[in-house]
Amino acid sequence: MTRLSPVAQPAQQHTLLQVQNLNAWYGAAHILFDIDLTVRQGEVVALMGRNGAGKSTTMESIMGLVDRQGALQFMGHDITAWKPYQIARAGIGFVPEERRIFADLTVMENLDTGRQPPRVWPDGQAMAYWSVEAIFALFPNLAGMRARRGGQMSGGEQQMLAIARTLMGNPYLLLLDEPSEGVAPIVVEQMINMVLALKKQGVSILLSEQNMDFARQVCDRVYILEKGQIKFEDTMAALARDPQAKAHFLAV
Repeated sequence: MTRLSPVAQPAQQHTLLQVQNLNAWYGAAHILFDIDLTVRQGEVVALMGRNGAGKSTTMESIMGLVDRQGALQFMGHDITAWKPYQIARAGIGFVPEERRIFADLTVMENLDTGRQPPRVWPDGQAMAYWSVEAIFALFPNLAGMRARRGGQMSGGEQQMLAIARTLMGNPYLLLLDEPSEGVAPIVVEQMINMVLALKKQGVSILLSEQNMDFARQVCDRVYILEKGQIKFEDTMAALARDPQAKAHFLAV
């Protein structure tokens, strides 16, 4: 059986990403208002909220894809003025809700477009190296369709490919935007197992999600957005025990 590449876990849980006073705009429309959040090594953090709350915009802002102001630090570096490609090269991987795989390329060709060299933690410890073999161990469904073109895959398969392609960049931090949206329940279960496996490998994840059951099973902490502002911050377990917060911020 193929095994995932081993990784030495960081000795301490340091802050990877720190966002302060983040504001964002689409044209003249002010979408985010003074967002503060952090993601630490080895944790999965949820961004939750109703449709239109600003979850996707928060992720796009972190990647430098929209007009924004504020302060962003990643692994001790000020990335506020960096271009999206510089942020990606530094080790933040982004899987957008639209997936954006290359429909005319095969699975293997899609994976090759995301390839970056192995990385180490600042203290010199090795982190997970996502070889093709490790990717196929994590996503066995993809292993049997290496020559299949992206446009011939189901929505769930495309979602797996989008995540796999991003992992080929060996990110320190993975931004996942609505990974369970529009996929079959069996694929949602596979996504839960995938996130838990990534967490064991030391990958930190910022996860935008509306599915409370999905988030409860994989996330350590949660931020809830409402109208572009953070209205709730706590552990995922605390939110799961708080019916009033769930009803107020998440009920449709």
